[in-house]
Amino acid sequence: MANRLVVGNMKMNLTAPEINKYLKGIEKYAYGKEVCFCPSALYLPYFIGKNFSVGIQNIASTEEGAYTGEIAASQAKSLKVDYAIVGHSERRSYYGETDEVVETKVKMALSHNLKVILCIGETLEERDSLKTYKVLKRQLKSALQGMPAKVVSKMMIAYEPVWAIGTGRVPSNQEIEDTIAFIKDILKELCGVSVKVLYGGSVNSKNIETLNKIPNVDGYLVGGASTKPEEFHKIIEVVVTQ
Repeated sequence: MANRLVVGNMKMNLTAPEINKYLKGIEKYAYGKEVCFCPSALYLPYFIGKNFSVGIQNIASTEEGAYTGEIAASQAKSLKVDYAIVGHSERRSYYGETDEVVETKVKMALSHNLKVILCIGETLEERDSLKTYKVLKRQLKSALQGMPAKVVSKMMIAYEPVWAIGTGRVPSNQEIEDTIAFIKDILKELCGVSVKVLYGGSVNSKNIETLNKIPNVDGYLVGGASTKPEEFHKIIEVVVTQ
């Protein structure tokens, strides 16, 4: 249970005045490096240098250069960003990021010493077709192919069933426990290492006590609830103290 990581993926939310108010709401708490805030890239400088970790929601698959609108891993690292979320289902579905693109981004982030949070997960159609494990294995195999164990050991996986993100629907604790056990077994099979696996998908202050009873979960990737400082704090408090 110790040292579980709580990551807030704030997505494309909050304006500058709202961010200032948000920061006032969280700065009164003594968080540590086991809490990570991932605001819109525009607001990263507001979060750097405080008593928590900071992550970027996405990075480019290329090095710095003539790529308008992109953010290079080297740029994020130079800002002292700790983590990089890679392969989130919204990037895969809305922006067409393939397994191959995700693989490139994972390697790019790791090459600049960012801690990668690799997101994997199945759609509702894949779940109903009993393809969950097949999909997860494919995503992991593609993203991690050719990587030495010592490199893979520096990253973590976020299991986010796509059908649960923002829907309020959450798998049962047993389903999550079984799926995470499968992911950890596949990682050992592919790379021979143990890697932290987080759970994400409609995590909120009402269900966190139940979710936090799952023994093999190493943390949580929180979406919408992370944009509300008091609710996010309730989630963090449960994870830290339960």
